[in-house]
Amino acid sequence: MFHYVEDKFFLKRAQNWCSELMKELEVSLRDAGLNSQYFLVGSGARNMVTQNEEEPIDFDYNLNIISCDDFADCKSIKELVRKHLNFVLRNHKLLDADDSTSSLTTKPIYFKDSNRDEFSIDICIVTTDDRGMWLRLKHEKGKNSYYDKYYWNEAPNSKIYSEKADKIKLVSGWWEEVRRHYLEIKNKYLTKNDYNHPSFICYIEAINDVYNQMKQKKLI
Repeated sequence: MFHYVEDKFFLKRAQNWCSELMKELEVSLRDAGLNSQYFLVGSGARNMVTQNEEEPIDFDYNLNIISCDDFADCKSIKELVRKHLNFVLRNHKLLDADDSTSSLTTKPIYFKDSNRDEFSIDICIVTTDDRGMWLRLKHEKGKNSYYDKYYWNEAPNSKIYSEKADKIKLVSGWWEEVRRHYLEIKNKYLTKNDYNHPSFICYIEAINDVYNQMKQKKLI
């Protein structure tokens, strides 16, 4: 079952280590002609990091592509980032990252001087279009690599949920209800073996449920 990671020292150390690795990736990509900027997203950015039993803790990062030779050449962008990420990982004596549809994911990482949990980094490649909307780079795999598709896909607009979250935080005690309900939702889907509801969807569900409760009580 999911639980919150309460070891703040470990979380800060792990996130600092991840940030240093992402900085190295930025520099390596810049030398190759691709300018980017990373930022922490997801549960790490919201201070709501969870862990399923003893499984590795995930830290989600977006790698924002600011400029490159050709934004339309999605395959070249994904392959360049993958190549340079693996280069940085190997410099730290770590294994190559896994390439999934929406992200690049490191193998589990741990601190040799600590018996704390393992952690991993999920990197989603993003950019913005001329409307200011966020786009995610997708790698849709075919039966063999010849049929693979690479494309930009518009990401869900999180503005409305951010506004709801800000209103909830203004009322004392209700953000703790979001945290409690978020964990409850994640464990509900886990017990059903439902893996079609990632953390972001669970978070949106928790925000909507608590926001609606507060509206019924005329607290917002």
